[in-house]
Amino acid sequence: MESPPIATQDRPWVHHYGQIPAELPPPEHPNLAALISASAERFAARKAFTSCMPNGMNGSLSHAQVDAVSDAFAVYLREGLGLAPGSRVAVQLPNCLSYPVVVFGILKAGCVLVNTNPLYTASEMTQQFADSGAEALVIVDLFVDKLPEVLPHTAIRHVVVASLAQFFPPVVRQVVKAVLRYWNQVIPPCRVAATPLGQALAQGRQLRQARGIEVANYWRDLGLESLAALQYTGGTTGIAKGAMLSHGNLLANVAQIDAMAGSHISDGEECVLTALPLYHIFAFSVNLLAFFKHGAHNVLVPNPRPIQNLQRAIENYPISWISGVNTLFNALLNEEWFTLYPPRRLRAAVAGGAALHAAVAERWERVTGTPLVEGYGLTESSPVVCFNPLVGTRKPGSIGIPVPDTEVRLIDASDRPVARGEAGELTVRGPQVMQGYWQQPEASTETLRDGWLHTGDVAAMDEDGYLRIVDRKKDLILVSGFNVYPNEVEACIALLDAVHEVGVIGVPDAETGEAVRAYIVTRGELDRETVTAHCRQHLARYKVPKQVAFIDDLPKSPIGKVLRKDLRADYLKKHPDTATAGSRVC
Repeated sequence: MESPPIATQDRPWVHHYGQIPAELPPPEHPNLAALISASAERFAARKAFTSCMPNGMNGSLSHAQVDAVSDAFAVYLREGLGLAPGSRVAVQLPNCLSYPVVVFGILKAGCVLVNTNPLYTASEMTQQFADSGAEALVIVDLFVDKLPEVLPHTAIRHVVVASLAQFFPPVVRQVVKAVLRYWNQVIPPCRVAATPLGQALAQGRQLRQARGIEVANYWRDLGLESLAALQYTGGTTGIAKGAMLSHGNLLANVAQIDAMAGSHISDGEECVLTALPLYHIFAFSVNLLAFFKHGAHNVLVPNPRPIQNLQRAIENYPISWISGVNTLFNALLNEEWFTLYPPRRLRAAVAGGAALHAAVAERWERVTGTPLVEGYGLTESSPVVCFNPLVGTRKPGSIGIPVPDTEVRLIDASDRPVARGEAGELTVRGPQVMQGYWQQPEASTETLRDGWLHTGDVAAMDEDGYLRIVDRKKDLILVSGFNVYPNEVEACIALLDAVHEVGVIGVPDAETGEAVRAYIVTRGELDRETVTAHCRQHLARYKVPKQVAFIDDLPKSPIGKVLRKDLRADYLKKHPDTATAGSRVC
């Protein structure tokens, strides 16, 4: 369904577009598979992806190679596994060469991508796979030990296993695999029926040749309304839901990114550092899709922690773009090897995932001589909603102006527009806004009302149309750009017999933007170590409380609801030197 026309009045930000079009032209491609195929053909000989290990070992694929190998994977899915168009395929991979191959293959097959955090625990995997109805899973070999516990509770019938060194030169691949398996001992045995990715690709190539398959036929019927991905998020509540992103949603956001950043992007000449995980919507749309369209060379870092893992990638390649979160940029600025020798070809950097601190932005520009600009968005908007222009007026502390074809409105508790300069909930309307939540009609209706996406964030707009996030309407916690929902953490801690009551909030943290802090009322012996160990068994590491406080009673409302705002106010009162935590961006 197309969004209603955007009103021409009361859009002061349009005056700051300069050469940026206020509205997007008709889509150049009918679906993402067509975009991928066209870009691969145009930039066939140019490197598309390089995976760079911390020690500098690497492997690369050209645009033509990615195109050919992803074609083979598409055939494997449709012919080898017999998946029907629209079947959900879960992908649980870190940044590695297998990721674009598998994702592009899923889109070419007319299937639906289900991005999954590789660090998820078995219970988190089970919930997401069961909810999405995924029939197939592509997983990195580092985490296959979780599968016996997960698969019986899902619809997954096919498992494909990839390695970090997939597509590396043979000798390098064997060295990396040997180090991971025997020296680091981080590759567990696989105790379920699974197909190695290399074998799956070989089968796809054989089937294509034997049956004379034209892969483009798989995606000819895909249109802008066709579902492309289920991107899981808590949205404005604490229960994970699959945001339904269509081919049109993602194509529109790629075009909007182009419009805002195109002045600093040259076709076939860019080299973008991808330290953010590609399964996260920010890197997925910006690094994977938008830069592939422009024939960029994407340097993938499997794990950016510790920050020294980025050194070889930055020193060995002509990095011209970097995307990241505030904590990543701050960490780089604290590394002597970076500040003494910043990337010489760097053109710009973009921050999302968490609020960009003004001090970090200022120091970045002093050190690199290039702009670091902040964007804002959320999973439900594919994700970009606002962006600080790279040309023209950039306002520190602002999330910028709405991207083309996007209307924003700030409303009060009665859904009435607030006066200019006053704070109100940020609502969004545009072609990048999701179709709804997968099989969650009530949540979809609550979040999408009269065509407007209700973000749950409170913002204010100045006279020029630039927006500033004021606070969050909900209790979402952001740890290094990842969503943590208090309800989920509280439910996990409450499983401990010694826990009487528990309340969880986010508190400012210099390293991760926010940290999870748990307040526990006990009814028996309990210590911090026990709580932390229990949470690590059931939650991804970034959700595990960094701080645990034991108290006699929790503040509550008259109906018995724990007042998290009172817990946070008390914490800030006792820690007055702590800066306010950032608001949700991209």
